[in-house]
Amino acid sequence: MAHQWTPDSWQNCVARQQPTYPDRVALAEALKRLASLPTLTTAWEVERLRSELVLASEGKTFVLQGGDCSESFEDCNSTAVLRKLKVLIQMSLVLIAGARQRVLRIGRIAGQYAKPRSADLERRGDVEFPSYRGDIINRPGFSLEERTPDPQLMLRAFERSAMTLNFIRALSEGGFADLHHPENWDLEFVRNTPGSRRYQELLDSLSDSIRFMEVVSPGELHQLRRVDFFTSHEALLLHYEQALTKSERQRGWYNLGTHMVWIGDRTREASGAHVEYCRGIRNPVGVKVGNSMTPEELVELTRILNPENEPGRLTLIHRFGAEKIREKLPMLVDAVRSAGCRVLWSCDPMHGNTHSTRSGLKTRSFDDIISEIISAFRIHKEQGSRLGGIHLELTGEDVTECTGGPGNLTESDLSRDYRSTVDPRLNYEQSMEVAFLLAEQMR
Repeated sequence: MAHQWTPDSWQNCVARQQPTYPDRVALAEALKRLASLPTLTTAWEVERLRSELVLASEGKTFVLQGGDCSESFEDCNSTAVLRKLKVLIQMSLVLIAGARQRVLRIGRIAGQYAKPRSADLERRGDVEFPSYRGDIINRPGFSLEERTPDPQLMLRAFERSAMTLNFIRALSEGGFADLHHPENWDLEFVRNTPGSRRYQELLDSLSDSIRFMEVVSPGELHQLRRVDFFTSHEALLLHYEQALTKSERQRGWYNLGTHMVWIGDRTREASGAHVEYCRGIRNPVGVKVGNSMTPEELVELTRILNPENEPGRLTLIHRFGAEKIREKLPMLVDAVRSAGCRVLWSCDPMHGNTHSTRSGLKTRSFDDIISEIISAFRIHKEQGSRLGGIHLELTGEDVTECTGGPGNLTESDLSRDYRSTVDPRLNYEQSMEVAFLLAEQMR
């Protein structure tokens, strides 16, 4: 990695999980148009997130990162976005009140339109087409036209990311998250569930505290009227990421299509294109750490992606599964600590616990998710480390995609409202149960 970095230097490396566009002229035209559009974020916002992540690495803030496995164009509407925001705000409030700690909210939103796949082709019977790789690349329908990668979809994804981010900013700045009016966050389909009752009791207690503080203080607590909310997505489709990379005077290069990016477990080769691209941008970067990662590889990656060893720059997101975390995580934590690498550790309890039902549906067991979270806290404590964040695939919708949880969903329940086109997500009740568990573990 001694060579000079440029936004397109990744093209000299092996780039995995990239689509093959049949029309290269159309691809070039789409990228040129994309690069000319106003940016979605600013360098100042990115730097503010880095500052918040420094606090998280010091144990002063906990990172709640969550959202869809893969966003869809169809779900770019005010109701769906509002529900995602509501569940993340409710979860963060549980953590703040229950663990007495600040929470940094980062959504898997406004750009999470691409997904890696285990195979380039999908076969159904005697017919074979390119795999669906997310709405930014192709379409989920099973026909040659729908599965052929279309560069125009990058522009459609950018437009929807802009609309989503604009809506989130308007809500977060406009009083939607005002703690004086928590009724704004209610989800209309939640009715008298155990999780909702626990949450309401917490709200009542918090409201009493706010009223007391305003009685004894000179005025209203204005800092309770808004929240900061940052966006993130997997930096998977590298042509798209390159087109959104801009130079900001002497500060360096920024991906101004989001605030934070991460590198997936399938694309985190030290000599690969994704690591090459991410090493040169100023955005905070996450790396998914799976079962195939060795201590030596992880230390090498941290040094490539954070050569100055700056706090707030690199987040290691481990994803092993409930059965393997005890075997894998301790040696990686020990290697990173011994090398003196300054990182933030986060737990992704979703991806290592994915399995398929007899009918072929992907699902995750809520018990396995909870088990991995509890193990993660214990292992970090035993190793003299700190778990500083959680990374979840969740939705504000009342879906049935993961088994177990407060509703005791079984495999037979999944078909009732299974909507994900890629991986299963926690629903509202399951997400809130995770939040209460996290608060207990953080205490």
